[in-house]
Amino acid sequence: MADHPLRATINDELHARPHPRLTAPAVLSHVVLMAGEGDAEKDRERFAAFCREHGAAPPPEGARHHTIAAGARTVRWERHGEFTAITVVADAVADLPGVAGSAITPPLASWLETLPGERLAAVHLSVLPGLAAAPPAEAFAGEVVGSTVADGAGAVFADFRIGTDGFTRMLLYAHKLTPGRLGRMAQRLLEIETYRMAALLGLPPARTATPQLAAFERRLDAIVAATSASTEDDHRLLDRLTRLAAEAAALAAANRFRFAATEAYGALVTARITELREGRVEGAQRLGLFLERRFVPGLRTCAAVARRERALLDGISRAGGMLRTRVEVRLAAQNRDLLEAMDRRARLQLRLSQAVEGLSVFAIAYYAVSLLKYVGEGAPLLGLPDAGQLAGLLGPPLVIGAAWYGVRRIRRGLRHDGS
Repeated sequence: MADHPLRATINDELHARPHPRLTAPAVLSHVVLMAGEGDAEKDRERFAAFCREHGAAPPPEGARHHTIAAGARTVRWERHGEFTAITVVADAVADLPGVAGSAITPPLASWLETLPGERLAAVHLSVLPGLAAAPPAEAFAGEVVGSTVADGAGAVFADFRIGTDGFTRMLLYAHKLTPGRLGRMAQRLLEIETYRMAALLGLPPARTATPQLAAFERRLDAIVAATSASTEDDHRLLDRLTRLAAEAAALAAANRFRFAATEAYGALVTARITELREGRVEGAQRLGLFLERRFVPGLRTCAAVARRERALLDGISRAGGMLRTRVEVRLAAQNRDLLEAMDRRARLQLRLSQAVEGLSVFAIAYYAVSLLKYVGEGAPLLGLPDAGQLAGLLGPPLVIGAAWYGVRRIRRGLRHDGS
């Protein structure tokens, strides 16, 4: 049997971006670069060159993720729709620093500096053995949130603040987590950091669009009010509405992708928080509760602005339909009046033609009788002394009758051809 050409691709999607297996202590340094949507293959080629420099197999053509060993580090490359994620893992090696460590060595840092794109997210995740009742004081500078995870099998702490090195910091205590579960938990935490930052990219455009939407809504209200009051010409109102529709559609088009991405990324963050299966740590706010109070309002703002944009476009469409209906009704009334005027002119032309027809009959008869008179004056030469008087007596009525009958026959023929 022949396989569907997409069978392998679809099946391999289940195994895309596999989670690492970790043993505490470990450090994961995760960097997200906004690289745009059109450079995926170039991004792959850059990582392929890095792989060859370190004697590792490069990612195959069209690959979206790849993992290699670079010395004592594992380097993981992931290409997403609009960003690239690089994760460096230092797992159970002798040179691991303490709770404030980084897995990025100087050579790796130099390579990261060469990559295009702007840094959107960066986090150091330290994985420690055991279980702490409270986060170490030296690990964070601000207010710390934390919770147990996996139904108490581990614990996580974070402050979601960018440090002087440009990285946020998280601590994950392994406790009872097996290497596989520990790797999955670490991946969820990195994805939470990545997707929460990507999701909130829609918040600045939403805030910028809010006053514009308010202005557009006021303009629409004014147009609808003028339409209902009939205080302005419909064509001018339709022109104003058309300009408003173009501006509103441009604003919605500019934000459509960003708001859709915000919704998708927000859903991923919510799903990852649910998968943590959190529990309370004494003296610390739960990580999920912190994000719900600080992160979710941003998502709702973007969703509200997106709904306002759709509602504005729907309102413009309804107002435009109403205006076009009024214009069409008025045009229909004008066409009716025009047809009535044309009908009146046709009746007048008919009467005029009938009058001309009568005059033409008398004109034809006049010229015909004149000819008969000339003929009658010459009749005595032929021995008909009374022919001239007879022609003068009988000629006019006969000629008029014949001319009238001939004109009627011509008019009937024209009517028959026209029908």
